[in-house]
Amino acid sequence: MAEKLSDLLQAEELVGFYEQMVLCREFEESCAEQYSKGHITGFLHLYTGQEAVAVGCTAGLKKTDYMLSAYRDHAQAIVRGADPKKVMAELFGKATGLCRGKGGSMHLFQPDINFMGGYAIVGGQFPIATGLAWASQLLDEDRVTACFFGDGSMNQGTFHEALNWSRLWDLPVLFICENNFYGIGTEVHRASAQAALHRRTCGYDIPSEKVDGMDVIAMYEATKRAAEWVRERQRPYFIEAVTYRFRGHSMSDPAKYRSVQETDVWKSRDPIPNLSRRLLEEGLATREQLEEIDRRCLALVEESVRFAEESPWPEDAEVYEDIYV
Repeated sequence: MAEKLSDLLQAEELVGFYEQMVLCREFEESCAEQYSKGHITGFLHLYTGQEAVAVGCTAGLKKTDYMLSAYRDHAQAIVRGADPKKVMAELFGKATGLCRGKGGSMHLFQPDINFMGGYAIVGGQFPIATGLAWASQLLDEDRVTACFFGDGSMNQGTFHEALNWSRLWDLPVLFICENNFYGIGTEVHRASAQAALHRRTCGYDIPSEKVDGMDVIAMYEATKRAAEWVRERQRPYFIEAVTYRFRGHSMSDPAKYRSVQETDVWKSRDPIPNLSRRLLEEGLATREQLEEIDRRCLALVEESVRFAEESPWPEDAEVYEDIYV
């Protein structure tokens, strides 16, 4: 018999999880709309369906821990504490954006909340996460580095190098694979000889586990437990979060390589309505309360779009700022 939510967390925390997931969902769906209008250009990879991973994992970490992501990074930045208005402005390329309009969708970065970047290069975050963890260890900091990445990046050389060095040097890194089954349009079993991705860490003597990435509570508990294990032992750990993106790889991907039946099965496991149902069944929230949260999140996203639309473009002189030489 499944545990009651009230046995695991306070109602306030559980409702907070719901609100964060709704905010992420509304933000991403709004991004799709703004992309279709031409307000967001370039590449745009949406997180719709995977919200339980970002919300649960972030809640299981300390605010002093580092977080790094791949190019599907909006939700992680927002849940970590980035202002949705500044994130939307960044996607619009405006001067008020998180990176003053220079990073765009795939390069969100805010070091004052220890969000150390989204990375467009597949596997680009692995060596940086390893380096951050090494620095934390040298400085004797009580800090875990959480490195998020997709299943498609696990065949990159940087993945294997990072796991090898993190175990060889015993670094406090928590590797979190968001396995949504497709590297663009290629299924995991067509690209990896070992499709049970968490088992691939055995070659580096790194413990691992597989977690239901559509369950925000499961992700929270696994991350909290794993982060404390990493913190206490100063050794790496690996979580495979099994999740699903409801949209294509990017806005240019119609996702015709997936069947309607497959998508419907996973949409029935949507983490947002499933958490809503459990909150209502256990009397931890009222329908009116959740509807108010829905309205509040939608209003914040609409405000973020207005803020981005009304913000100025960067000055021409900005092209000479933030460069090395």
